Amino acid sequence: QVTLVESGGGLVQAGESLRLSCAASGRTFVGYVMGWFRQAPGKDREFVGGIRWSTGITDYADSVKGRCTIARDNAKNTVYLQMNSLKPDDTAVYYCASKFGTGGVSTASRYDYWGQGTQVTVSS
Repeated sequence: QVTLVESGGGLVQAGESLRLSCAASGRTFVGYVMGWFRQAPGKDREFVGGIRWSTGITDYADSVKGRCTIARDNAKNTVYLQMNSLKPDDTAVYYCASKFGTGGVSTASRYDYWGQGTQVTVSS
């Protein structure tokens, strides 16, 4: 049973930073991709970025490229999303997800496991 638990969300002002964490358990994640998605009220779930657990290779959405960094800690089985220069448009519930294989990294429907989400609110 795979469990993903996000933490680190909160209320910040525009221009500030946050680091979200995703603690993963239930299996080894070799060969898996850990993705970050977000969903704002009234909008579809949106890909933020992902990391290939085995290689550390990352992908980012254009909307966050240059402002976000994803990293993993193998010893802690934890993935991090560092977000800098936050904007009000970044306000959303942020979800961690996992899938096997490297195809369809940006497609939410390709992911098998999801966390419960953590709220990020950026005030102007």
